[in-house]
Amino acid sequence: MSKEAERAALEADKQRLIREGELYRIKVVHAKALVGNALQPDALVQGVVEHAVGLAQSRLGGLLQPGGLQGMDVKWLMPYAVTVGSFLMRKRMFKPMLVLVAAAGLGAAWLRRRRTVETEQE
Repeated sequence: MSKEAERAALEADKQRLIREGELYRIKVVHAKALVGNALQPDALVQGVVEHAVGLAQSRLGGLLQPGGLQGMDVKWLMPYAVTVGSFLMRKRMFKPMLVLVAAAGLGAAWLRRRRTVETEQE
């Protein structure tokens, strides 16, 4: 190789390294922005709500219907449930709400037990 070809190859390598460094710095800035955005209160609350919905679907899905919650979009219902829950908390109706939830739970358990007894008798 001639000296000019070596110089051109070194210059090309140098330019490639500079572009890679710029790309690396851009990725670092982007990652910092993503982390900063993920730590915003509204993003944290959204993550918590999505986690709670997933947990409710996995734990309570069998109580509502035999196939789970596939036919019902719980994520669509959650804003309404949060609105109703916040209204009840503002009006200081927490204890009556707990009584209502407990009664609904007992009713669901009674219905489920009754259905299992009926299916066993058949």
